[in-house]
Amino acid sequence: MFFQVIDILGTIAFAISGVSVAMNKKMDAFGLLIIAFVTSVGGGTLRDILIGQTPVSWMTNMTYVYVIFGATVFTIAFRKRINYLRISLFLFDTIGIGLYTVVGVEKGLNIGLHPIICIALGTMTACFGGVIRDILCNEIPVIFRKEIYATACIAGGISYFVLRQLPIDNNIVFIIAGAVVITIRLIAVKFKISLPSLYKD
Repeated sequence: MFFQVIDILGTIAFAISGVSVAMNKKMDAFGLLIIAFVTSVGGGTLRDILIGQTPVSWMTNMTYVYVIFGATVFTIAFRKRINYLRISLFLFDTIGIGLYTVVGVEKGLNIGLHPIICIALGTMTACFGGVIRDILCNEIPVIFRKEIYATACIAGGISYFVLRQLPIDNNIVFIIAGAVVITIRLIAVKFKISLPSLYKD
């Protein structure tokens, strides 16, 4: 139950993120819904296909579809307030990658994958939806820029496995590992920390 709640919260965060980007691009209602949808389930779809879990999760559980529709309507209805908060898009995107990282890692663990593969799976779950969103919105995906993005997911995945070795409730491990991703990304953006580039500006 807790696992599904985390998954749904991540879906909501990414749906709001997707709709916000689409509104900035002045897309119509159909475009908003499509971007919300691919942002929310793109990473999870890739994850499920890679681990052979088909039909993918959102096709077998309509809750995700309803949640995406609801988050889309909510974002459109309160767009003025959400757009007023300049950091809202960044914040919802960051929350999304934090929650989806631990969801992906746990999915890998449930089928007995190696910890390194689980971390890679968590990172893909968190990042791939945003990649599709940015490509469809004619933007360079965040993961391909110098910003700390996938690196934060990897750090969160590593912390997940470290915390599992301690006498801590698994639900608390979920929360802390997700918070690690969110915190690293917030700190990186706040203090303009980025990975080194091979090219000079």
